[in-house]
Amino acid sequence: MNFGEAIRAAAASSAVLVLLGSCSSSEPHPAETSSGPPLSSVVTQPADLAKQRAITAYVGMWSDMADAAVTSDWQSPKLAQNATAEALQTISRSLYADHYNGLVTKGRPINHPQVERVEPQADPTTVKISDCGDSTNWLKYRADNGAPADDGPGGHRRIEALVKKAVDGSWKVTTFAVHEVGSCTG
Repeated sequence: MNFGEAIRAAAASSAVLVLLGSCSSSEPHPAETSSGPPLSSVVTQPADLAKQRAITAYVGMWSDMADAAVTSDWQSPKLAQNATAEALQTISRSLYADHYNGLVTKGRPINHPQVERVEPQADPTTVKISDCGDSTNWLKYRADNGAPADDGPGGHRRIEALVKKAVDGSWKVTTFAVHEVGSCTG
Protein backbone atom coordinates (compact mmCIF):
# COMPACT_ATOMS: atom_id res chain seq x y z
CA MET A 1 0.00 0.00 0.00
CA ASN A 2 1.36 3.44 -0.80
CA PHE A 3 0.47 6.91 0.43
CA GLY A 4 -1.97 7.45 -2.47
CA GLU A 5 -3.94 4.36 -1.54
CA ALA A 6 -3.95 5.41 2.08
CA ILE A 7 -5.54 8.78 1.28
CA ARG A 8 -8.25 7.16 -0.80
CA ALA A 9 -8.96 4.62 1.92
CA ALA A 10 -8.90 7.21 4.71
CA ALA A 11 -10.91 9.78 2.86
CA ALA A 12 -9.67 12.13 4.99
CA SER A 13 10.55 16.33 16.33
CA SER A 14 11.64 13.71 17.23
CA ALA A 15 12.20 14.54 20.85
CA VAL A 16 15.69 14.39 22.19
CA LEU A 17 16.20 13.41 25.79
CA VAL A 18 19.00 15.24 27.49
CA LEU A 19 20.82 13.56 30.30
CA LEU A 20 22.75 15.83 32.59
CA GLY A 21 26.04 14.80 34.09
CA SER A 22 26.35 14.34 37.80
CA CYS A 23 29.01 14.85 40.39
CA SER A 24 30.38 11.94 42.35
CA SER A 25 29.96 11.84 46.13
CA SER A 26 33.65 12.74 46.55
CA GLU A 27 33.18 16.12 44.86
CA PRO A 28 32.01 19.26 46.65
CA HIS A 29 28.28 19.99 46.89
CA PRO A 30 26.84 20.61 43.39
CA ALA A 31 25.48 24.04 44.36
CA GLU A 32 29.04 25.19 45.13
CA THR A 33 30.64 23.98 41.89
CA SER A 34 27.98 23.87 39.21
CA SER A 35 25.43 26.22 37.75
CA GLY A 36 23.18 23.25 36.80
CA PRO A 37 20.79 21.34 39.03
CA PRO A 38 22.00 18.37 41.04
CA LEU A 39 21.26 14.98 39.47
CA SER A 40 18.46 14.24 41.95
CA SER A 41 16.42 17.14 40.54
CA VAL A 42 16.73 16.07 36.88
CA VAL A 43 13.33 14.86 35.73
CA THR A 44 12.48 13.62 32.25
CA GLN A 45 9.59 15.75 31.03
CA PRO A 46 6.37 13.82 30.29
CA ALA A 47 5.83 15.82 27.09
CA ASP A 48 9.28 14.85 25.79
CA LEU A 49 8.64 11.16 26.48
CA ALA A 50 5.23 11.39 24.81
CA LYS A 51 6.75 13.01 21.71
CA GLN A 52 9.42 10.32 21.46
CA ARG A 53 6.94 7.47 21.90
CA ALA A 54 4.43 8.98 19.46
CA ILE A 55 7.09 9.42 16.76
CA THR A 56 8.23 5.83 17.34
CA ALA A 57 4.66 4.54 16.94
CA TYR A 58 4.06 6.68 13.85
CA VAL A 59 7.21 5.56 12.04
CA GLY A 60 6.53 2.00 13.22
CA MET A 61 3.05 2.09 11.67
CA TRP A 62 4.45 2.97 8.24
CA SER A 63 7.16 0.33 8.56
CA ASP A 64 4.62 -2.33 9.58
CA MET A 65 2.40 -1.31 6.67
CA ALA A 66 5.29 -1.48 4.21
CA ASP A 67 6.19 -4.98 5.47
CA ALA A 68 2.60 -6.21 5.05
CA ALA A 69 2.19 -4.48 1.67
CA VAL A 70 4.91 -6.65 0.11
CA THR A 71 2.31 -9.45 -0.01
CA SER A 72 -0.82 -7.31 0.63
CA ASP A 73 -1.33 -9.14 3.91
CA TRP A 74 -4.33 -7.30 5.37
CA GLN A 75 -4.45 -9.78 8.27
CA SER A 76 -0.87 -9.32 9.47
CA PRO A 77 -0.86 -9.16 13.29
CA LYS A 78 2.05 -6.76 13.01
CA LEU A 79 -0.34 -4.04 11.78
CA ALA A 80 -1.88 -3.70 15.26
CA GLN A 81 1.47 -3.06 16.97
CA ASN A 82 1.49 0.66 16.17
CA ALA A 83 -2.00 1.41 14.80
CA THR A 84 -5.51 1.07 16.19
CA ALA A 85 -9.06 2.27 15.59
CA GLU A 86 -9.61 4.11 12.30
CA ALA A 87 -5.93 4.01 11.33
CA LEU A 88 -5.80 0.21 11.60
CA GLN A 89 -9.10 -0.17 9.72
CA THR A 90 -7.85 2.09 6.91
CA ILE A 91 -4.63 0.12 6.53
CA SER A 92 -6.37 -3.27 6.63
CA ARG A 93 -9.06 -2.24 4.11
CA SER A 94 -6.49 -0.84 1.72
CA LEU A 95 -4.31 -3.94 1.92
CA TYR A 96 -7.38 -6.14 1.40
CA ALA A 97 -8.28 -4.12 -1.72
CA ASP A 98 -4.73 -4.59 -3.03
CA HIS A 99 -4.93 -8.34 -2.34
CA TYR A 100 -8.31 -8.57 -4.06
CA ASN A 101 -6.99 -6.64 -7.08
CA GLY A 102 -3.77 -8.69 -7.31
CA LEU A 103 -1.43 -5.87 -6.30
CA VAL A 104 1.62 -5.75 -4.08
CA THR A 105 3.76 -2.81 -3.02
CA LYS A 106 7.53 -2.67 -3.33
CA GLY A 107 9.96 -0.31 -1.68
CA ARG A 108 9.65 1.69 1.53
CA PRO A 109 8.16 5.04 2.42
CA ILE A 110 10.40 7.73 3.84
CA ASN A 111 8.98 9.72 6.72
CA HIS A 112 9.94 13.06 8.25
CA PRO A 113 7.56 13.36 11.21
CA GLN A 114 7.34 16.49 13.32
CA VAL A 115 5.33 16.93 16.51
CA GLU A 116 2.74 19.68 16.11
CA ARG A 117 1.00 19.45 19.47
CA VAL A 118 1.06 17.50 22.75
CA GLU A 119 -2.04 17.42 24.96
CA PRO A 120 -2.23 17.86 27.86
CA GLN A 121 1.31 19.05 28.54
CA ALA A 122 1.48 17.81 32.14
CA ASP A 123 0.39 14.22 31.45
CA PRO A 124 0.14 13.77 27.66
CA THR A 125 -2.34 11.35 26.11
CA THR A 126 -2.50 12.74 22.56
CA VAL A 127 0.21 13.84 20.12
CA LYS A 128 -0.53 15.43 16.74
CA ILE A 129 2.10 14.68 14.09
CA SER A 130 2.66 16.21 10.67
CA ASP A 131 4.88 14.66 8.05
CA CYS A 132 6.11 15.22 4.53
CA GLY A 133 6.16 11.56 3.58
CA ASP A 134 7.95 10.43 0.43
CA SER A 135 6.40 7.56 -1.56
CA THR A 136 8.71 7.99 -4.57
CA ASN A 137 10.18 4.50 -4.09
CA TRP A 138 7.09 2.86 -2.56
CA LEU A 139 4.92 1.81 -5.48
CA LYS A 140 2.33 -0.80 -6.48
CA TYR A 141 2.96 -3.66 -8.88
CA ARG A 142 0.88 -6.49 -10.25
CA ALA A 143 1.49 -9.63 -8.18
CA ASP A 144 1.14 -11.97 -11.18
CA ASN A 145 3.72 -10.46 -13.53
CA GLY A 146 5.54 -7.70 -11.59
CA ALA A 147 4.40 -4.97 -13.98
CA PRO A 148 3.90 -1.52 -12.46
CA ALA A 149 0.29 -0.83 -11.53
CA ASP A 150 -1.39 2.21 -13.02
CA ASP A 151 -1.36 4.01 -9.68
CA GLY A 152 0.53 7.13 -10.67
CA PRO A 153 3.94 8.22 -9.48
CA GLY A 154 4.86 8.51 -5.87
CA GLY A 155 6.12 11.72 -4.38
CA HIS A 156 6.03 14.00 -1.35
CA ARG A 157 2.70 14.17 0.44
CA ARG A 158 1.56 15.96 3.57
CA ILE A 159 0.41 13.52 6.25
CA GLU A 160 -1.37 14.37 9.48
CA ALA A 161 -1.79 11.84 12.27
CA LEU A 162 -3.06 11.53 15.83
CA VAL A 163 -1.19 9.23 18.16
CA LYS A 164 -2.80 8.38 21.47
CA LYS A 165 -1.71 6.70 24.66
CA ALA A 166 -3.60 3.45 25.22
CA VAL A 167 -4.84 2.14 28.58
CA ASP A 168 -1.84 -0.23 28.72
CA GLY A 169 0.57 2.71 28.33
CA SER A 170 1.50 2.00 24.69
CA TRP A 171 1.23 4.69 22.02
CA LYS A 172 -0.64 3.98 18.77
CA VAL A 173 -1.72 5.92 15.72
CA THR A 174 -5.51 6.28 15.82
CA THR A 175 -6.12 8.33 12.66
CA PHE A 176 -4.13 9.64 9.73
CA ALA A 177 -4.82 11.58 6.57
CA VAL A 178 -2.58 11.53 3.51
CA HIS A 179 -2.82 14.40 1.02
CA GLU A 180 -2.06 14.48 -2.71
CA VAL A 181 1.40 14.29 -4.28
CA GLY A 182 3.03 17.72 -4.16
CA SER A 183 1.22 18.83 -0.99
CA CYS A 184 4.61 19.31 0.67
CA THR A 185 8.24 19.44 -0.41
CA GLY A 186 10.89 17.11 0.90
